[in-house]
Amino acid sequence: MIKAWKIVLATFLFLWSMQSHAGENGDFLLSVGDSIRIAVYRNPDLNLDTRINEDSTITYPLLGAIKVSGLSIPQAEALIAKGLKDGGYIQEPQVNISISTVRGNLVSVLGQVTRPGLFPLDPANLRLTEVLALAGGVAGGGGENVILMGSRDGKPFRKVINLVSIYLDNKTSDDMVIMGRDEIYVPLAPVYYIYGEVQRAGINMLLRDMTVIQGLAQGGGLTARGTARNILISRKQPDGKVKKFHPEMDEPIQQNDVIYVHESLF
Repeated sequence: MIKAWKIVLATFLFLWSMQSHAGENGDFLLSVGDSIRIAVYRNPDLNLDTRINEDSTITYPLLGAIKVSGLSIPQAEALIAKGLKDGGYIQEPQVNISISTVRGNLVSVLGQVTRPGLFPLDPANLRLTEVLALAGGVAGGGGENVILMGSRDGKPFRKVINLVSIYLDNKTSDDMVIMGRDEIYVPLAPVYYIYGEVQRAGINMLLRDMTVIQGLAQGGGLTARGTARNILISRKQPDGKVKKFHPEMDEPIQQNDVIYVHESLF
């Protein structure tokens, strides 16, 4: 009984994936990542199991690279048949394409989200924030930035997007439409370190535009022996060297800053 239900569920998910690939006329549209089987009647040497590449093409015997992503199955069949006929290989080729695995409509969401995994882009034209919502949103340890990777116009694509700016700074253009096979990664929130004469020494989450005085407050404030007059920040520079300086209380804290609060001498 359990096995039968698994078969029914797998069949439903496959048909549902096919539906999400449908174009305006209802035809299934091939997409990057789909695995297909091409068969040519009475020409077994031209049968091929392949996957649609990131540049939207497949490599087919005798014809080379053929762009098939975005085509319906009948259109792709006709394209290959035309190539075989025009090239003088077969007079009346009969080409049949079947789908092995539908992958082109999936997006992976990884990192600090509630439910990481693969998610179908159904309906189409889902935006970044909508896909993150499908994954349960950013988890407690996640930061404001999200890394989006994929392919656009056949070229590798990577963009770091600040989620908070989409709403607070009205950067709605950063709420991008997600494409099939995109990868969304939510890294850990940036941190800073505080030790010395503070109530709660340790690692703290670095919040947006946080200053030294706010960082001290997040550490519970100074102890009775602590002094705000001799605070020291150790900050790693791009060249790898560490710069040490005494900051003003409104100095912005940077990622991985180490704040040390000295003991008062009096």
